[in-house]
Amino acid sequence: MAATADITLGYMPLFDSAVLIAAVEKGFAGDEGLSVQLVRETSWANIRDRIAVGHFQAAHMLAPMPIASNLGLTPLSLELVAPFALGLGGNAVTVSRELWGRMFAEGAGPGTDPSANGTALCHVVENRRAAGELPLRFAVVHPFSGHNYELRYWLAACGVDPETHVEIVVVPPPLMADALATGAIDGFCAGEPWNSVAIADGAGRIVTTKASIWRLSPEKVLGVSARFAAENRPALDALLRALYRSSIWCGDSANHEELAALMSGSEHLGLPRERLMPILTGHLALGDGATDAIPEFFVPHAKGATFPWQSHALWFYSQMVRWGHAKHAPAQAERARDTYRPDIYRQALKPISAPMPGANMKVEGALTAAAPVGASEKGLVLGPDGFFDGRIFDPDRLDAYLASQS
Repeated sequence: MAATADITLGYMPLFDSAVLIAAVEKGFAGDEGLSVQLVRETSWANIRDRIAVGHFQAAHMLAPMPIASNLGLTPLSLELVAPFALGLGGNAVTVSRELWGRMFAEGAGPGTDPSANGTALCHVVENRRAAGELPLRFAVVHPFSGHNYELRYWLAACGVDPETHVEIVVVPPPLMADALATGAIDGFCAGEPWNSVAIADGAGRIVTTKASIWRLSPEKVLGVSARFAAENRPALDALLRALYRSSIWCGDSANHEELAALMSGSEHLGLPRERLMPILTGHLALGDGATDAIPEFFVPHAKGATFPWQSHALWFYSQMVRWGHAKHAPAQAERARDTYRPDIYRQALKPISAPMPGANMKVEGALTAAAPVGASEKGLVLGPDGFFDGRIFDPDRLDAYLASQS
């Protein structure tokens, strides 16, 4: 089929780019009449800047990045839309062996329980402060990242002030393991496979995961300029259908061996296939011979993983306000919410009768068990989606939530 559009799409070498890569490599994009060129980048800042100057028509993006751009918080800010989510989960928090030793002495557990290990970390931080030691240094991949906000949420809920008790710096994902090994940082929050690389290199210990802090929580999205979305809607709709079909393929356990092999290629992650399989099974090596089975560690398709929930956008906005990255105002909240575009998603996927939720927002963290939802004939199952500290986020009560976090 002749291509209806040429799309250059930037991505970072992370496993959660799988839906994008498989869409091209397995022919789903070609089936939709698209010619998609994948360009691997070295930092999120590069992706941010290259879409701003028109090098990319679409990109693999941290879920808060398009929101930050629309709020004018980034250099070269332009209006972006996020019409598709690229999966749920996939991150972890890894600390140095030295810090893990201190945490273990303070009661850290053998697995990835965020409460036990967060409490142990809090004790270590308190001891260091009492002894006059320098604050621990944690790295995240970008200021406006799920990693930054989930790390801060976890620390704060466990009694560690992320503004004053520790230092948080930015390091590109592929450099995290080396930064930990050399002692430049004491810990990091990043997407896979970089936690597993640090463990395989003997540099650290995984202490908790995104899926443990907030189960089935958002991570990456497809980011597209609003202008491209308006002027190239048929091509964008075709791309979303290709990505949706790719997400089904990626989420099928029968394809996991092939997916791991695909992602292991030198042009993508350049890591052994066997190091990537645990991301799909959730059976992670934590370090020092310890393992843990994390339910739904990375979810590319099930549980509404591709739907751009506007409640996810508003939760990220709430954290931007909480940590002083943005000022709260009704117009700002509306701009953040409308960055995520379920209307585009619905229009694009209607021809293939994809199951859809009946609403654009939901109460986050309220589902304690899996629940069928949606108005489409195929149905949809969501949850459980709880925060580890038992809190919930009701997007219709944003002001009250913000007040409770101050």
